[in-house]
Amino acid sequence: MLDMPTPFLPTRASSSLSLDSRRQLPRTAETITGQHRLQVSWARSGDAVREAQRLRYRVFSEEMGAHLSGPAGLDVDVFDAYCDHLLVRDLDTLKVVGTYRVLPPHEAARIGRLYAEGEFDVSRLAHLRPKLVEVGRSCVHPDYRNGAVIMSLWGGLAAYMKHNGYETMLGCASVGMVDGGHYAANLYTSLAADALAAPEYHAFPHTPLPVEELRTGVEVSPPPLVKGYLRLGAKICGAPAWDPDFNTADFLTLFRLSDINARYARHFIG
Repeated sequence: MLDMPTPFLPTRASSSLSLDSRRQLPRTAETITGQHRLQVSWARSGDAVREAQRLRYRVFSEEMGAHLSGPAGLDVDVFDAYCDHLLVRDLDTLKVVGTYRVLPPHEAARIGRLYAEGEFDVSRLAHLRPKLVEVGRSCVHPDYRNGAVIMSLWGGLAAYMKHNGYETMLGCASVGMVDGGHYAANLYTSLAADALAAPEYHAFPHTPLPVEELRTGVEVSPPPLVKGYLRLGAKICGAPAWDPDFNTADFLTLFRLSDINARYARHFIG
């Protein structure tokens, strides 16, 4: 990934987790499904952030085999202290079962860069930055991957965007490379025709996935998370980057609220 993990939360983290005059954290909300009672909230303490980091470690390291270093059982990097952390909690077990982290524009200015800049040249997106948030580290507990948790997370993100007048989300959608990258290369080939952003929104990977060498011509379907992004109206910003630490192909994905699919607009932005 972009940075090696550091000990949990630098000194400035306490101010990052408090309400900032430049953005608001939406209120806690609840969702009741056929199986679970879910609570959507934003971390307001170090303990809550650690719960998110613990879930991230379970998914990224234990399940996906990512090479992480840092505090035992936690996925931590320097960006955590600058981000707002969105949590979905099962109210029956009180466990965090889904999470995203969000880097708002004023905190991106404080740290001096976006996470994505470690993998991509994003200079063509500079004009979007004043109202752009970067999302990442999304994961859902394996026992809760029935759609309800990710929909709750997306609803939380939409409320955050609406509360603060933000217009654009940017983030890396990661695709596993256990097959050596053939699926990811075929996926990019299949998406390039309809899901590619306009040229003025293209980004360029520092370490490109060698698509031409890896693609086999096999038709493939996007993984559920990527498919969900595209259904909402998101676009990919160009060819994927290779992330050796996570052994993933990362597709930089851009979503502007003005481009939201009408089918989802009422649910997400009211």
